[in-house]
Amino acid sequence: MRVFEAPANGAGLYLAIWEMKMKKASACFKAYDIRGRLPDELNPELAEKIARAFAAICGVKKVVVGHDIRLSSPDLAEAVITGLRRVGVEVVFLGLCATEEVYHATFHLQNQGVDGGVMVTASHNPADYNGMKFVIAGAAPLSGDRLHEMAGLIASDDLLKDQITPGVRADYPDKSAYIQHLLAYVEPARLKPLKIVVNAGNGCAGPILDLLGERLPFSFIHLNHQPDGRFPKGVPNPLLPENRAETAQAVRESGADLGLAWDGDADRCFFWDERGEFVEGYYMVGLLAVEMLRLSPGATILYDPRLTWNTEELVARAGGKAVASKTGHVFIKEKMREERAVYGGEMSAHHYFRDFGFCDSGMISWLLVAALLSRGEAPLSQLLGERMRAYPVSGEINRTVADADAVLAACRERYADGRQEFLDGLSVSYPTWRFNVRKSNTEPLLRLNIETRGDARLLRDKTEELLSFIK
Repeated sequence: MRVFEAPANGAGLYLAIWEMKMKKASACFKAYDIRGRLPDELNPELAEKIARAFAAICGVKKVVVGHDIRLSSPDLAEAVITGLRRVGVEVVFLGLCATEEVYHATFHLQNQGVDGGVMVTASHNPADYNGMKFVIAGAAPLSGDRLHEMAGLIASDDLLKDQITPGVRADYPDKSAYIQHLLAYVEPARLKPLKIVVNAGNGCAGPILDLLGERLPFSFIHLNHQPDGRFPKGVPNPLLPENRAETAQAVRESGADLGLAWDGDADRCFFWDERGEFVEGYYMVGLLAVEMLRLSPGATILYDPRLTWNTEELVARAGGKAVASKTGHVFIKEKMREERAVYGGEMSAHHYFRDFGFCDSGMISWLLVAALLSRGEAPLSQLLGERMRAYPVSGEINRTVADADAVLAACRERYADGRQEFLDGLSVSYPTWRFNVRKSNTEPLLRLNIETRGDARLLRDKTEELLSFIK
């Protein structure tokens, strides 16, 4: 990549043109991935350039490509494939798949020369958006710095030129190795015939559930099962409270043991207990941490710093080592590799596993919970009820503010008498309560989380107090 140098004459004009190109090229480049509105911020022409830039910056030679169910995804995926092949990169094409299938294929096929992966998806963004997620050899995450370099390369028009011999394309629709990997986390012969509501949200989870269902004793009650990029029930995002009622009702009406739902690209799994009550992701982190420590005694567990006390207590009680990491998949994955952590969990319902290339999986998480329930120790409501009472939480509260940095500075001053930490935003702890407030990595928001030591009234009071202050 050549560094942009403006000529001595007309340097100001050239710089202005460079800045304009950079702004246009980088509009869809976010902190962790690429997401943009169609067609202004992202389109097939730009997708091909992004693929060329990925090849140039990361030096990849053989890349896995897959796409989600959005109507625009096939064309964008074909543009990515074209861009890669024209610069001599081999392509392994998965077709319609979940994001985690790209992760799996990237590390599973590493001994066959695969050193990168591209998933065309915008996850839970509105229907007129799309994007891409990237990994490199071993399914390692692509850093924000490299994404910025890719944007700069596109703006400079210094992309790799076509090769005389284009890269070979091979379609790879076989999911058997991926399914076999998922099943390795449980013992199918010991699983009980649980009744489970599964809400795929018309996203990518349905085909995977069909394949797993052939090998498991569970009775699935399907909701919105068929992939449909028109989003007849809206873009699937169970993190939003308004999107939870259908699953909750189905659990109650069917008498199911468990309810599950996924976002559009199926890398996040959300849980309902047997009463149809939604379970906050925070409590699932603690439950899964204990389950992973049962399988790997004494291992390291990663967690994000928004809500911490429940996870720290459970990990210590189970004999593990709890390590906090900055929120976000790039930070979690890098820290997991550094610590060789067996599991990492975010309260946003991303669950990461060492043996899954340190990547997040929306399938491994629910399989582990189903195995736990199959042991018959207690229903999910009982397994989590005591933890919810011990550490009640506010749930994540989002607020748009005019000046996020000023609000954070004011919070720091207002709560200076508490123990302050700055791993991710501002965390302040007192003996009986704590909170974290941080800027979103993907949206112009402040995100607030509060927890107490078993005091629901204190939680309400402190939530009101902080919300009156954050505006």
